[in-house]
Amino acid sequence: MDNKPAVILVNSQMGENIGACARAMLNCGLTDMRLVNPRDGWPSAVATANASGAFDIMPAVQVFENTEDALKDCHYVYATTARPRDMIKPVLTAKSAAQDMVKRAQDGQKIGLMFGAERTGLENEDVALAHAIVTIPLNPEFSSLNLAQGVLLLAYEWSQMQYEAPERALPTGKTDIAAHGEVDNFLERLMSELDNHRFFRDEAMKPSMVRNLKNMFIRSEMTEQEVRTFHGIISALTGKKERS
Repeated sequence: MDNKPAVILVNSQMGENIGACARAMLNCGLTDMRLVNPRDGWPSAVATANASGAFDIMPAVQVFENTEDALKDCHYVYATTARPRDMIKPVLTAKSAAQDMVKRAQDGQKIGLMFGAERTGLENEDVALAHAIVTIPLNPEFSSLNLAQGVLLLAYEWSQMQYEAPERALPTGKTDIAAHGEVDNFLERLMSELDNHRFFRDEAMKPSMVRNLKNMFIRSEMTEQEVRTFHGIISALTGKKERS
């Protein structure tokens, strides 16, 4: 998506954190960084050093004297804060905010994500300029986040809506998952050899032991190579060649 949120850092205090924020943003595909009255000025060699090359790829950082100017082209703004505010505004989690952001961005709205100073967070005057508040439920006895951590959390939730990835994957390299028939052949051979070597000493327990062994191997999603390896193990232990 070309219409990506802008990250607005208001009264940020340390160049190190600005650089870390840029790195977190670019990790998640965001590139529009705006600074409002950075304490140590801009540009910052310390920020550049901590960005790990992000500033070389991102467009030039925009610097503003006040928050209103930084938000002029934004249609919808989210203020991030962990503290309750005496304002009537929608309060969203990072995940629900990302879902809302995507819908608005698809409708052509420019989105702004506001973050406050490291020590104090956003001032009420800045929060008043936002349409909604984003808060991240954390340990109520210790909810303090580093500035870059906060940026990464929201940027990550945004990226999850953009970059599709399977929730679970099993990379198998140059081999494939074994078909059920291949696994059955191996298990049949294994049970036969276990029987021959008197592994099943209690006939009454044998059915449940066989069932448990089969369940263990089938649950593992064996690859074709793994099935061949186990055939080789049986051959080595018994001195018998693998059955075709």
